[in-house]
Amino acid sequence: MTIDAPTALLDRVLSALEVRSAQGRRSTLAPGATLPLAAGIATLGYVVDGEVGGTDGQLHACGADRDAPPDAPPSLRAGDAFLSSGASPSALVSASGAHIMTAEVDLAWPLTAPMPAAFLFVSRFADSEPAAAALAANLGPAAGEIAPARSGDPVICRMMMTTVALSFVRAWAAAGCAPPGWPTSAADPFLLRVAQAITDDPGRAWTLDTLASIAAMSRSTLAERFRTAFGSTPANFVTDVRMRRAQALLDAGHSVSDTSRALGYASDEGFSRAFRRHVGVVPSRWAARPDAMTA
Repeated sequence: MTIDAPTALLDRVLSALEVRSAQGRRSTLAPGATLPLAAGIATLGYVVDGEVGGTDGQLHACGADRDAPPDAPPSLRAGDAFLSSGASPSALVSASGAHIMTAEVDLAWPLTAPMPAAFLFVSRFADSEPAAAALAANLGPAAGEIAPARSGDPVICRMMMTTVALSFVRAWAAAGCAPPGWPTSAADPFLLRVAQAITDDPGRAWTLDTLASIAAMSRSTLAERFRTAFGSTPANFVTDVRMRRAQALLDAGHSVSDTSRALGYASDEGFSRAFRRHVGVVPSRWAARPDAMTA
């Protein structure tokens, strides 16, 4: 089956985007109340009812409600969703009151399509992604509510938040909100072929010569075009794909040694060093974290 390049690339972006952890809650804003958005971590949000606006001009450009009067300040209404990068402190304010679901999420964006803006939002998210919107509307306890902890809660919460986050990115891209060239390689099927080959077999001993042969171009041309398209060298892209596959294998209960061999490393020590440089912790510690989906 042949898949067009833009569709295949968006599929790869969605498959590579990870939600490492998430903590959801439901907030009721009284008229005039402000909802702060934390700095240093992304916040995924969904407006269940009511209306909210920005306090620092973050609601602008693509994503605005096209039915609103031209001179009306942009706002988020019931059924809309947003994602704040947490690059700096910000806040939303509701003039008339609102009910909002928010979740602080630890997102790992793929190298091929890093988060392009500090604040993204999608009007009518509930229309384009009704299942994800229904899920978002009921995630997390209400403010002040203490929900009893149950076995598996961190894993289930992360999976639910992943569904909402991926649906948000899909709706955002489908609405034409992605900046030109995001992902930038969509117009180059030869680079797509290279990226797909690496993704399909990350454990192969990839060399620039081999990748250039797949791309039907010289080594220097491949290196230049690949960096322009993906913001990364081919070698760094291989490492990125390997480390994401390693995280998935470790989460599934594979041992460090099995994971190392599957990804083509000559020794567990070399794999552990590469994993720590890329992820920030050694593989054994990653596998032992509380929300790991071990078998």
